[in-house]
Amino acid sequence: MRRSSLIHDSLGVPDLLRRARIPKDLDAVTTVGDEVDPTDVGMTRDNVEAIWEAARNLYRSGIHPAVALCVRREGQVVLDRAIGHASGNGPDDHRDAEKVLATPDTPFCIFSATKGTTATLIHLLDEKGLLHIGDPVAEYLPEFARNGKSNITIGHVLSHRAGIPNAPKDALTFDTIDDWQAQREYMYDAKPLSRAGTKQAYHAVSGGSLLGEVVREITGRSIRDVLAEEILEPLGFRWMNYGVAPEDIGKVAVNYPTGPIPVPPLSTFLTRALGVHPDEATRMSNDPRFLTAVLPAANGVATANELGRFYEVLRCGGELDGTRVIGERTLRRARVAQSHLEVDGSLGLPIAFSYGYMLGGKVLSLYGPNTTKAFGHLGWINIMGWADPERALSVGLITTGKSVIYPELARFWEIGHRIGLEAAPIG
Repeated sequence: MRRSSLIHDSLGVPDLLRRARIPKDLDAVTTVGDEVDPTDVGMTRDNVEAIWEAARNLYRSGIHPAVALCVRREGQVVLDRAIGHASGNGPDDHRDAEKVLATPDTPFCIFSATKGTTATLIHLLDEKGLLHIGDPVAEYLPEFARNGKSNITIGHVLSHRAGIPNAPKDALTFDTIDDWQAQREYMYDAKPLSRAGTKQAYHAVSGGSLLGEVVREITGRSIRDVLAEEILEPLGFRWMNYGVAPEDIGKVAVNYPTGPIPVPPLSTFLTRALGVHPDEATRMSNDPRFLTAVLPAANGVATANELGRFYEVLRCGGELDGTRVIGERTLRRARVAQSHLEVDGSLGLPIAFSYGYMLGGKVLSLYGPNTTKAFGHLGWINIMGWADPERALSVGLITTGKSVIYPELARFWEIGHRIGLEAAPIG
């Protein structure tokens, strides 16, 4: 009999947090990749273990059946580990289900952390003269000007100031997610909620779809193919693109709805932004039709190592291992703040954005204390990739178990905080 996610095995009482089973021996479900001696890059073994203990503490919450973390310092991997199961230990999985360990080589859907990848590609195409972020979107997609959208620029979309934050209710269905012509019509018909540039309101899905179609219009190719040719293949990435090839579907870790079931008004708010209920969006992410689609805001697939390595490229000014894929000047402009301590109209939080990246800060920061130069992007509240130039850091942190809000959420934020404390600024 399939176990209900609302039942505790041991107590037989409702478990409203929908948690995975956590083994007593955490080392038995931990795998470690190649790591250098941290003393070579100005850290100690104690520093590294303190960071990993923060990740173990998050896993102990039971909300995330798997947690993967990779930390680079001065380009060297000082921590590359995974804990938990890629599949078989979700809240609804039977206790006898086959359990597959997560490893540093396990790819995961990174959800909205995909937006950082898309933003980087848009800036590269600007550098190549194929578009300009100051141009109106309608210059490339004339029909987008419908309903008063003629003044929305590519820069507005990147900085979540385009005024069209909510996805149409039919945009995230298996009949439409990979139908680019249908997606264009949804965007053409969208009606702005505010004048372009006046308010920041996180575009969970709509902005990425729009940017993907701009890329298709100017190149004649899918944004997936352009990303691979311009960035991923020159640098030898195995993953980091939108979705996966059909033969790789079975390699991707399973996502589970966990934590308290979202209810109104929170569920109403999120459903409006996503186009579907958040639990349904989580379940959709495991479907082969989702995993093989192209969703420039939502279905990137990566290991923690490759997510961190992508930000290492950006930390190093666009060049890695002797291969340059984007100019340093372009990246400096991409990180120019477009908001500061402005409460986001969709997220309800004061998150500073540049043209596509979430920025750090002195006090309020996703990336730890006094991280004013850091930049990156969240994915579904509990996934994050970022670079911190002052500490010579690049980080990939990925979880399964998609809960919007839960009592131990502070444990997720503690990981970034701990990394900022344990890796001192360089110089």
